[in-house]
Amino acid sequence: MRTDTAPAISRHDYQPYPYKLPQVALQFDLDAERTRVHARFEVERNVDGGLPPLLLNGQELSLISVAIDGVELGPGEYRLDDETLTLFPKSPRFTVDVVSECRPAENSALMGLYVSGDSLFTQCEAEGFRRITWYPDRPDVMSRYTVTLRADKASYPLLLSNGNLVAGSQLEDGRHEAVWEDPHPKPSYLFALVAGDFDCLERRIRTGGGRDALLQIYSDKGSRNKTEWALDCLHRSVQWDERRFGLQLDLDRFMVVAARDFNMGAMENKGLNIFNSSYVLADPDTATDASYHGIESVIGHEYFHNWTGNRVTCRDWFQLSLKEGLTVFRDQEFSADMMAHGLSEEAARSARAVKRIDDVTALRVAQFPEDAGPMAHPIRPESYQEITNFYTATVYEKGAEVIRMQHTLLGEEGFQAGIREYFRRHDGQAVTCDDFVDPMDSVYRARHPGKSLDVFRRWYSQAGTPRVHVTLQHDAERRECRITLRQQCAPVGIEKLHNPPLEKPPLHIPFALGLLDSRGGTLTLRHEGRDHETVVLDLCAESQSWTFPDIAERPVASLLRNFSAPVIVEYERDDAELALLARHDTDPFARWEAGQELATRRLLAMARSAHNEQGETILVQTWRALLQDESLNDAYRARVLTLPAAKVLLERTDPMDPLAVAQAREGLRAHLGRALADAWLDTYEACAAAEPEDYSPDAVASGRRALKNLALAYLAAGEHPQAESLALAQYEGARNMTDRMGGLSALVARGDTPAATRALQHFYEQWQHDPLVVDRWFALQATACSTRTDTVRALMLHPAFTLRNPNRARSLIFQFCMNNMLGVHRPEGYDFWAEQVLALDALNPEIAARLARAFDNWARYIPPNRDAVRDALQRIQQHEPLSRNVAEIISKALNI
Repeated sequence: MRTDTAPAISRHDYQPYPYKLPQVALQFDLDAERTRVHARFEVERNVDGGLPPLLLNGQELSLISVAIDGVELGPGEYRLDDETLTLFPKSPRFTVDVVSECRPAENSALMGLYVSGDSLFTQCEAEGFRRITWYPDRPDVMSRYTVTLRADKASYPLLLSNGNLVAGSQLEDGRHEAVWEDPHPKPSYLFALVAGDFDCLERRIRTGGGRDALLQIYSDKGSRNKTEWALDCLHRSVQWDERRFGLQLDLDRFMVVAARDFNMGAMENKGLNIFNSSYVLADPDTATDASYHGIESVIGHEYFHNWTGNRVTCRDWFQLSLKEGLTVFRDQEFSADMMAHGLSEEAARSARAVKRIDDVTALRVAQFPEDAGPMAHPIRPESYQEITNFYTATVYEKGAEVIRMQHTLLGEEGFQAGIREYFRRHDGQAVTCDDFVDPMDSVYRARHPGKSLDVFRRWYSQAGTPRVHVTLQHDAERRECRITLRQQCAPVGIEKLHNPPLEKPPLHIPFALGLLDSRGGTLTLRHEGRDHETVVLDLCAESQSWTFPDIAERPVASLLRNFSAPVIVEYERDDAELALLARHDTDPFARWEAGQELATRRLLAMARSAHNEQGETILVQTWRALLQDESLNDAYRARVLTLPAAKVLLERTDPMDPLAVAQAREGLRAHLGRALADAWLDTYEACAAAEPEDYSPDAVASGRRALKNLALAYLAAGEHPQAESLALAQYEGARNMTDRMGGLSALVARGDTPAATRALQHFYEQWQHDPLVVDRWFALQATACSTRTDTVRALMLHPAFTLRNPNRARSLIFQFCMNNMLGVHRPEGYDFWAEQVLALDALNPEIAARLARAFDNWARYIPPNRDAVRDALQRIQQHEPLSRNVAEIISKALNI
């Protein structure tokens, strides 16, 4: 393992690769212990002047031979080190042959070619192809690939790669061969191969353009019946991309393969998507509603990459959000449309709002803390040491919000015009984020004379979460309301080290707002010559004001409707205003936001040991009104009645006291459980009575289950006398995994009781042969309020636990360290975290680096916690050997 510090790579140092490689032929003799790879590629000079060296990347490879134009080179005719093979060509056009070997079975990092179960898989993004063969492993080198796979037929009866299968034959000694051609040029990070024995579920379809295509889902033997939902999702993704974006499937077949061991959620390799099995396998007995919705989202995401990421790809890794932010936006819209499908107009609006709430919650839980911590970076980073450390919430989720703001500014029609122009200009190219904004800007300028997206482009280069301070002034005599917005974004991350302090220019922030009267009625706003219920204000300067006429009384402001920009709003208002918005706001997101803010005030006061009886009364009354408001659908009520996440609350405190925040949250859950016990019980019984016989993950049915299980959780938190019997009956009588886990969670939440112990043991005995369900079993115990470090250590000794499988490590270690605030934020918890970071680093540095970020914002903790985390960070930093992945994270954490 490398122990040196990797040099920082700067975005501004980019230079085009001096050669083009139009054609690549790869021949694999596959074997788990030792795989031989023969790579042949045509090379053409791509620069004027002389013949620069040809630099090829490689890691953990054994070089067998290298030749130029068929002439094998001697040791003195090339330069070889641990990570580069340098050739010195003598003509502007030539052919290179490289023969090398790699060892898949020893590859615990799961990057490059590796073993999972009895099969072989690849993962090449971002820089895994260099672990397969010597090659210019960078995204701007795009080639057409022909791939020949050879292997023992008994061990690997299926041989898959990108593109179209063009030949197959039986060889001597029980081996066979398959030849694949990909008609589209692609960078090396999109290469894939899979070899093994799988079940396959397939469907033949006809695209909107009349192309016949084959959709296939491959999975472990015996799991074929669990891939029906994934295949349906893939088919819907193809249809949706045609209908919404006019983008059609461009291959004869599209394959998805499920892998047991996978570092990520999934990978969009051209035509051969490789997935973590948790995002493929589902049936009602083993998968929850959240799993079904997650599969739909990820299947959609990876399929949508076929155009936004594959047909047009990144010039360099600084442009990662070019493909990821755009594709996350697309998968969010896909999921929202699927949730709303077939519903009435009002129900569909509510369903889309539920999706928006879930996405914003995820942003605030992961990305807002990242923006405030040592790893803060723009969606287009300026530098990095290890690119795998920049597959972040900022690049993905904030990147999606930046795309969504462009959609807001242009409207659906204008945004689609911009997308069409983007593909007209850049199909088949490796491009930059600016190359995406340029066509959007051209459409925006044409539709808004005198305006441009010049200021908006700063979102790509500015780190941190902007704060927008709102001032509302009402002139009763003039019947006018004046809204003033003032923006500010403080230095974050390494920006704090600037002397003098860094001054950031203003951003272009589309800020959506509405106004309500004192009874909760909607006021009409006159803006730019038209009447609106919601206006989108273009905040482009440090401070701007807008005046709305015909406002007779001081209004109640509904701010940042539909979360129109990834900012923090600062506005002084009392609890009564929040309660009114929570009950009456016509914008469902803003209505949810008001309820969350009302709860947040009580939680933060409790964390400070402050008591406000009036505030508690308003919260309980508002919660009861929302719970009993049958005009709201069940899924929406489940969201609006869920307390703010502990991580979101922690970001609102200074200094941060994790235990106080976690204890306050549990205390308020218990209080609401007791105060609204009758309403929770009525809600639980009504939802349970309406549960249909047959399972469906649709928005209506899953929403009802979500509300039912939330009610049960509140009853358990409030120690209702019927809570245990209800939870036990639900667990034992459940007809689907959502209800089974809901019952088990409620039992476990009551502590280490005999009923909880028996149910946990029964659950494991029943599902011990299903790895994904066992992951749920570990995760539930890892996040239980009563779980402490000794419990997790004991679970690590369980025969089903292994650190080598990323899903299993995430289910126990990650869940405890990242999602059990009550359990981990103690000296022994920080020590445990440091031990596990180092243990994982020896096996899989990419996974270890993600765990290393569990306490990014440690420097803002109260002194006892801050000192304990610093000690743990220093122990990690001093350990040898330490991967570059983890070293970068720890170094940045300690330097802020």
